[in-house]
Amino acid sequence: MYSKDELYYIATDLLHRLIATPSVSREEGQAAQLLCETLEKKRFTPHRIGNNVWTLAGKYDPAKPILLLNSHIDTVKPVASWSRNPFEPAEEEGRLYGLGSNDAGASLVSLLAAFLFLADSEQPYNLIFLASAEEEVSGANGIARALQELPPVDLAIVGEPTAMQPAICEKGLLVLDCATHGRSGHAAREEGINALYKATEAIERLRRFEFPLVSEWLGRTKLTVTQIEAGTQHNVVPDRCNFVIDLRTTDCYTNAQAVEILRENFPDVTFTPRSLRLNSSSISPRHPFVRRCVLTGREPFGSPTLSDQALMPFPSVKIGPGESSRSHTADEYILLDEIREAIELYTCLLDNLQFEKNQCNSRSARIAEPRPPHDT
Repeated sequence: MYSKDELYYIATDLLHRLIATPSVSREEGQAAQLLCETLEKKRFTPHRIGNNVWTLAGKYDPAKPILLLNSHIDTVKPVASWSRNPFEPAEEEGRLYGLGSNDAGASLVSLLAAFLFLADSEQPYNLIFLASAEEEVSGANGIARALQELPPVDLAIVGEPTAMQPAICEKGLLVLDCATHGRSGHAAREEGINALYKATEAIERLRRFEFPLVSEWLGRTKLTVTQIEAGTQHNVVPDRCNFVIDLRTTDCYTNAQAVEILRENFPDVTFTPRSLRLNSSSISPRHPFVRRCVLTGREPFGSPTLSDQALMPFPSVKIGPGESSRSHTADEYILLDEIREAIELYTCLLDNLQFEKNQCNSRSARIAEPRPPHDT
């Protein structure tokens, strides 16, 4: 069995190598290969689909529930204001600098360390580790594609920087292309119906609009108009005005329900969702994992930011080392002590955790034994 010091050094060494391996969303191939090689060295069989890499601890037992440990290997593009090479890992005064160190490299390597520890002993669940791609862009070839290859999951631990506090729900995302319609005419005469005026009136009503239900953990559904466009030239009354809404939904509504509520209350506006798939997610505060978190002094909260949880149709908790405020910033870093703490806490929370199979999960298991690795 690995000691906690050994796990820490395995994790930090891998994080150094991941930082030095550029893995911007949709370009994670080298990082995926690095994960495959790491798992093979630890005598696990890696499976790969696209740039998603996963492995199973031991032999699959269909009688046991499935625990998924997941974080992502992709990063955003580095901003121009970095004062150092974002792809050159550097340790200074207890900090490890590098692109993706905080979001979410530290979570990834800490979860892998926990996986190695948990796999060394019999657990009351099947254990799967998944390093997924395209999280930063919610891409179709990311976790949604990987989950199609896995048996039905009963609980997921999603590694994202939360200062190791458990996010038991997070807001969904709905982007709406909206329009108001009028009738064109010459601006010099009293002609036409100005679609831009109709839009500004509707936007003001939208600014004051509140969805009726308020989430205990996430508060109100948040609606923000972020873009507007109208007109072809200065002397033509615009017959159409387009604007965009960023809608952050809560666990009170599915994205589809939110669209219907807007359509009912604003019949003079057309609402066209770009996608309905990024719904809000939540888990019961009474779930055994959440209870363990509380017993160790953690404080459950609702997260306003989006992660791969939005694509998980099963209970999940977002928890990981680092601070969300460091994500996507110049000179991103993780505290090395945060990685050590994360490994300790993950193993404490997950070792011999007892939880039930998800009765709502009707999809039959896709595997009885691990499949050979493959690329597509």
